[in-house]
Amino acid sequence: MAATSASLAGKKLNVLVYSGNGATVESVRQCLYTLRRLLAPHYAVIPVTGDMIVKEPWTVTCALLVIPGGADLEYCKTLNGVGNRRIEQFVRRGGAYLGFCAGGYYGSKRCEFEVGNKTLQVIGDRELAFFPGTCRGCSFPGFVYHSEAGARAAELKVSKEALSLGTVPDVFKSYYNGGGVFVDAPLYSDKGVEVLASYTEKLHVDPGQGAAAVIHCKVGEGAVILTGTHPEFAAVNLDKKNGGPRYADIVDELSACDKSRTDFMKACLLKLGLQVTQETTTVPSLSPMYLSASDPADVSQISSSLQAAAADEGQGQYLKDAQDTFRIEKLGTWDMEELKESLPSDSNKHSLDAHEGIVDYAAIIKHLVVCDDLPSSKTTPYFNHHAFYSNLKNYQSQSSEGASKFGSQLLYAEVITSTNTILEKNTQLLQRLPTGFTATATVQVAGRGRGSNVWVSPAGSLLFSTVVRHPIAKLQSAPVIFIQYLAAMAVVKGIKSYDKGYEKMPVKMKWPNDIYALDPSDPSKKTYTKICGILINSHYSVNEYVSIVGIGINATNASPTTSLTALRSHFLSPNSAPVTLEKLLARILTVFEDLHTRFLRTGFDAVFEDMYYSDWLHMNQVVTLEAEGGVKARIKGITRDYGLLLAEELGWNDRPTGKIWQLQSDSNSFDFFKGLLRRKI
Repeated sequence: MAATSASLAGKKLNVLVYSGNGATVESVRQCLYTLRRLLAPHYAVIPVTGDMIVKEPWTVTCALLVIPGGADLEYCKTLNGVGNRRIEQFVRRGGAYLGFCAGGYYGSKRCEFEVGNKTLQVIGDRELAFFPGTCRGCSFPGFVYHSEAGARAAELKVSKEALSLGTVPDVFKSYYNGGGVFVDAPLYSDKGVEVLASYTEKLHVDPGQGAAAVIHCKVGEGAVILTGTHPEFAAVNLDKKNGGPRYADIVDELSACDKSRTDFMKACLLKLGLQVTQETTTVPSLSPMYLSASDPADVSQISSSLQAAAADEGQGQYLKDAQDTFRIEKLGTWDMEELKESLPSDSNKHSLDAHEGIVDYAAIIKHLVVCDDLPSSKTTPYFNHHAFYSNLKNYQSQSSEGASKFGSQLLYAEVITSTNTILEKNTQLLQRLPTGFTATATVQVAGRGRGSNVWVSPAGSLLFSTVVRHPIAKLQSAPVIFIQYLAAMAVVKGIKSYDKGYEKMPVKMKWPNDIYALDPSDPSKKTYTKICGILINSHYSVNEYVSIVGIGINATNASPTTSLTALRSHFLSPNSAPVTLEKLLARILTVFEDLHTRFLRTGFDAVFEDMYYSDWLHMNQVVTLEAEGGVKARIKGITRDYGLLLAEELGWNDRPTGKIWQLQSDSNSFDFFKGLLRRKI
């Protein structure tokens, strides 16, 4: 199908938090923590660098850009010029900007910081100028960079007229450290400025009329909120020992106002047009990981190999790996008290209880439970092992390539950090796992995407990672780069052969390896929205390439885009089989194994090519090659040797010039919403 007959839906699903030059680690961490709790599962809250803001096509899928606390002058060095032009254009065209503290100074027309203090003074105009006046600080004395010396619990009076959405407090205390006041903010009402909250205490600088601590600015079709304080800072993540004698009292004051702070943040996000979770999302604690197999002998073999590498420390066997430490146990031998002792002292909760603060997951011992018999539904209520293995056996019996490995050994956790991280980052564990070994989970609390993208996955997603061992001898005839294409094909063809009638599922592949589906909310427009992401990490290891293929599919969860369940209800018969995670996982794994087995035998031959293009979004789409001077080109497919994207250059009246571009997936990013292909930096 030609991509010109359909379009990709530009849903705004990303909330981007600037983490580049100038941003403090603590400010970024607090932003990610609070925004994920308030916005999941509707948005992915992810950090971005300055280079990404300047060079990547982020504006299309971004709902909110957040500039956190730090040093505003460093922001200028990184973003002045191209970066700020892109940010301003993004907002004016309907985007949202949220600037905390330094991000508030940065979003104002003029910054006046510690005027007269030779060490700290920063004065100057700013390019964004969302607030057409001056942000002046410090509002309170005592500020020292990278210190809590000037920290305080600043009292704010909320304007309930301006924040009419949601429930907001009259007055609350917010963490403050070096922020400013928006001078004469009430006088700019005719320019779309509203005061959302004001300082109640006497300020260290002249605030002009009013004492605006948080303001809202209408900018073109978009909206901006700038703050002088840190309402995103949660007291639970502040260490009372980090400051002077009064700092513990400040943390206690903030803790007492935490619900009011959260309600205020929700109201601000609603004001910016975002969809906010009514019940604050909590981050669940890690649960045990259950190792099982269709053949019990496989469990014994893997278990024995792991135990041989583990150390017996009296209370159990511990495998200390590169990323994590695993305690190896038999099903039924661990008890709750031992589990609690392995968790951080302030987070002694099990399974789906919530962590209150930011957690160092690498420090938590992972319980790996060896199951000679399949776990019961009581042990793993959110995943039916018997149903999974039964479906796997049924699909294997239908296999054209004799599938028998992928999924036959399984590691399942109700709550895990990341299936990809557990397999890829723990080398001792990985080297003892056979090809086709799969890890799956109901919830990931540190799911991985491209770059540094991390998020808590919504319940109802099918999340799994599979070990694929690729012989070095096959690198010429079957290049490892094609594994990403095989994985994408496995998802689409697995869905379409899931059960009778599923061949009608409108799912397609976006180059190189995302899966998009026809948006059921308005199928007449033929817009496509993302329904699955794939992340592959590969490395060389003793005569083979080992790839960890991570896949996340919106199976039964409606947010943040759509789901297979929603597609079924719109496009399939009411009598069609419902989507279950166990059956879908079994189907995709058997298709994946069939494809990989055939690929090792034939390479990416003409038959593979036809199979790939039958579910591809892009044939004959006209795009702009930004890195090649903005030339126009028509997509003609991928090369069969190394999977490079083929683009035919177009000249006058869109006629081919005869020149063909070959583009790599790992060095180019494709923005099909705008028809742009740009070079990655």
